[in-house]
Amino acid sequence: MIKILFVCLGNICRSPTAEGVFRHKLNQAGIRDGYLENIFIDSAGTAAYHVGKAPDRRSCEIARKYGVTLDDLRARQLTRQDFADYDYILAMDQENIHSMTAICPADQQHKIKLFMEYAENCPGITEVPDPYTGDMDGFEQVYDIIDRGSSGFLKHLFVSDLL
Repeated sequence: MIKILFVCLGNICRSPTAEGVFRHKLNQAGIRDGYLENIFIDSAGTAAYHVGKAPDRRSCEIARKYGVTLDDLRARQLTRQDFADYDYILAMDQENIHSMTAICPADQQHKIKLFMEYAENCPGITEVPDPYTGDMDGFEQVYDIIDRGSSGFLKHLFVSDLL
């Protein structure tokens, strides 16, 4: 089983959007995720600001516009155990990388990557910006960036892990 964890700061905007978009793309490819499947997807935040809360309503609204549902997701904080449990730990930005490497055991640090390393057709975009304090246009932009990153990561998985 391949286990993937998307990580941002509070786990209410970027990482749940990435979880939902990536799950949607898998389902469109005929691949289901879950404990009884070949892939398990989750998301977490490096901070505990929103633990137990649903994704930001603006993230949910934009995702619904594209047929993606985030309504059943709830924020949680990243734990040290996550580094042992997940194969890919994909950070939305360098700040998340810094926070994660500070608590990650040395033998697990190779699992931490910037999500946008896998993106396609995003020249110059290396991070997913945090839309939390912005307007709907920022959430729309983040969705587009995550959609492109998810497409590239899905291709990466099919080439490197699933074949």
